Amino acid sequence: MSEKKVSREIKRNFIQLMAAALLNGYAIGFKEGKIFKGATKKICVPVLNCYSCPGALGACPIGSMQSIFCGNGSRVSFYILGVLMLFGVLLGRGVCGFLCPFGLIQGLIYKIPFIKKNMPRKTDSILRYVKYLILILFVVLLPIFARNQYGIGTTWFCKYICPAGTLEAGVPLLIMNASLRSTIGGLFYWKISILLVIILASLVTYRPFCKYLCPLGAFYGLFSKVSIMRLELDKSACTNCKACEIKCDMQVEITKNINSAECIQCGKCTDVCPNGAIKRVFGLK
Repeated sequence: MSEKKVSREIKRNFIQLMAAALLNGYAIGFKEGKIFKGATKKICVPVLNCYSCPGALGACPIGSMQSIFCGNGSRVSFYILGVLMLFGVLLGRGVCGFLCPFGLIQGLIYKIPFIKKNMPRKTDSILRYVKYLILILFVVLLPIFARNQYGIGTTWFCKYICPAGTLEAGVPLLIMNASLRSTIGGLFYWKISILLVIILASLVTYRPFCKYLCPLGAFYGLFSKVSIMRLELDKSACTNCKACEIKCDMQVEITKNINSAECIQCGKCTDVCPNGAIKRVFGLK
């Protein structure tokens, strides 16, 4: 790999680390085991970043939207939806590739030397739809319609699935608060089991949560073909050698659909193309 290519990957990792540090900059929260409650907590961040993380300075868009639905199913926060649509139009799933802390964690785990294996193409193509099901069912429908006797809903995705919340909030808060450790029950063991499965799967395959389970990735994927930042394939220069597809950790069929909803715009395909047929572009399509 050339020095230029190494530099590009290092730059992306640096951006990811800076984004994670910026979003979770309340260091004293980790020390004291307390959740930051300052004014910036009203600001919705564009990535999956748990509100209850001791260091979190902003609010998770998925958790925030569910909370709105739980209170009154007829309400939709146009502010939250607007933030997500803005970043979707600007970056598409580039948000996942450059800004998401949990995506960074999965990527770093994947770098650990271990047996690497992609899901068979047919199985993979079916499992990709699971994140859309989670978005529709756990983020929207259940919070709106599944209510208790007082008419209040539950943040179903955050409560029963989100491994990012378990890692960023659940584990640190339990470590720092003895009183919370006495409340551990079946729900925590369920959530920690999901997190452990994601961690172990990340050793073998690249970003399994992003590929199959993340509702925010599903939402941003809707903007992949129209986002201002995207990739372009010069078909006149492409020799169909498939080097880009072999290199792609997200298993995108680049020569058929370069701006697939699964592409996180990491740029690895541009590095390996022998003819320079793939490039990143910025601007309206």
